[in-house]
Amino acid sequence: MERTDSWDRPTIRWSPVPVLAAYYDAVIIVCELAGQFSDEAWNAPTPCADWRAADIAGHLRCMADDYHEYLDDAPVSRLARLMATGVHPDTLARKLARQNAAELAALPDAGGPEHIAAFAESARAYARRLMPVWDLPHHRYRGAVVTVAGMAGAACAEWHLHAWDLARALGKEYRPAAPEVVLAGWRAGMPQLPVEPAAGPDGGRGDLWHALLRVSGRSPDWGASILMHDVP
Repeated sequence: MERTDSWDRPTIRWSPVPVLAAYYDAVIIVCELAGQFSDEAWNAPTPCADWRAADIAGHLRCMADDYHEYLDDAPVSRLARLMATGVHPDTLARKLARQNAAELAALPDAGGPEHIAAFAESARAYARRLMPVWDLPHHRYRGAVVTVAGMAGAACAEWHLHAWDLARALGKEYRPAAPEVVLAGWRAGMPQLPVEPAAGPDGGRGDLWHALLRVSGRSPDWGASILMHDVP
């Protein structure tokens, strides 16, 4: 199918665990978006501060590999030891940002497509490891126990958020097919960053996806002036 300014939003693929279906969807979407970048477009700015699209690709690769390491060493991984300190979320964010920068700097010299291919392979391999240890503890933050299932939810949310980053770098809109599943994954895996959607204009529940964008430090309006197409 030819892809121009957008693509058909995928239906959540079947899985006995909804968050894993959403997880696999996000990996597919990231790969589809990556295929729409020209060599020049990988230098496009993104909603992630000073990162270009190629940096997002490298970061995704690093994150997927980190998740394997954290699972290998759980519940005493370097992430678990950091989370167990119960530091303020702002301090935690700064520490993780330094880790992210160091990992990006240490990546092999490769382009965005190569990083995304490595990400997809690593992320899918990670998902295949999860079910036998689904309910085991992964780490703890201020008394809240995050299980392996919770960490899978956090990864699912991260993949969808970075899909949005890449889409916006291309001047496109993106929303996950099941934002309630993605938000539930975030809540299970990110107790340090609780999220409650603001009330909608009619007094009901607000936009779940926008709430997740905001709690992750993103503005839903970033790049809105250059959007070529809105996906409803």
